[in-house]
Amino acid sequence: MLKRVAILANGGDVAGLNPVIRAIKRSCEVHGIECYGFIDGYKGLLENKFIRLDFNHLADGILPKGGSIIGSSTNTIVFHYKVTNPDGTVEYKDLSDLCVQNVMKDGFDCVFTLGGDSTQKSARDLFIKGIKTIGVPKTIDNDVACTDITFGYNTAVSVAAEALDRLHTTAETHHRIMCLEVMGRYAGWIALESAIAGGADAVLIPEIPYDINKVAQSIKRRIARGKQFSVVVVSEGAIPKNGQASTFNSDVDNGTGITVKFAGAGDKVAKELEKLVGLEARCTTLGYMQRGGTPTAYDRVLSTKYGAKAMELAMEGKFGVLTVIKNGKLDYVPLEEVVGNNKELGAVEGGTEDSNVRLVTMDDELVKTARDIGICLGD
Repeated sequence: MLKRVAILANGGDVAGLNPVIRAIKRSCEVHGIECYGFIDGYKGLLENKFIRLDFNHLADGILPKGGSIIGSSTNTIVFHYKVTNPDGTVEYKDLSDLCVQNVMKDGFDCVFTLGGDSTQKSARDLFIKGIKTIGVPKTIDNDVACTDITFGYNTAVSVAAEALDRLHTTAETHHRIMCLEVMGRYAGWIALESAIAGGADAVLIPEIPYDINKVAQSIKRRIARGKQFSVVVVSEGAIPKNGQASTFNSDVDNGTGITVKFAGAGDKVAKELEKLVGLEARCTTLGYMQRGGTPTAYDRVLSTKYGAKAMELAMEGKFGVLTVIKNGKLDYVPLEEVVGNNKELGAVEGGTEDSNVRLVTMDDELVKTARDIGICLGD
């Protein structure tokens, strides 16, 4: 019998976090279960900071609200946590046992983990150590394994498509090549779907190493047909053939020791196309615009379905699982399947070669559709 549950949101904010929190909270109210929220994700779990959510006016009216009312933390890996010693030295420690102690002491019967690949990896690891976890797949990249779609993705695609509508008018007016860089480090779902929705002429995704000359040739063919402009969507993780993704080393170490960031892919493509084609080229990087703001109606419904399903699983005693949508229907899979080959307990990060992230495959209908309507994929 469930008595007390807790929610944590981890990783980057997305539109839809609050609707998931709301759905879990309201389900708890219906069934007489106390509902709490850890503040700032796994960091709150580690520091044992939480607030009560059920019948709390602070948690009312959050369905259309972006972000997370309980905050979130990025790259907080409790198995590899940055600690500054009294003498100023820095080391990384496994503090997961403290998290287990906090949950046991607080009497939480289940912890719902709202997040992507890395978040669910930690959820699996904590489940092994004794915390009853249920994951809910969150990321605008849409790359969580075992589910057809993650919440937050639809809103991100909608924002990108609207940006493309606006860039089209500038491109056509000034006879330019307009590049739009969107998020997607390893998976090109946002780039691909927004390119189709926004009428782009080319799209470059991480799964298909691109030949910039092929893109230039496709634009030249448009010019020959009287189209003196083009619009190109570039995923931040796009990789040129025989090259590498555009990254930089950040001075900011936010707790994992990982400082490599993705940036500059769109600018790189714009500069190269300007030289090869002869048209002026500009790049717009959407960045955090894709993650913030009001969720679409689709994401509100999807998030609510995910939250309600998560509570249903908890009441059935099904833990160590991820809520998913398969073939349009709500379901669940063991977190072991989500982790894939990244089995090592307390691995520093997700998104590794062993991770089971969901990538665009060449037989996907979106790829076929893009090719059928003449969008250049750079190959």
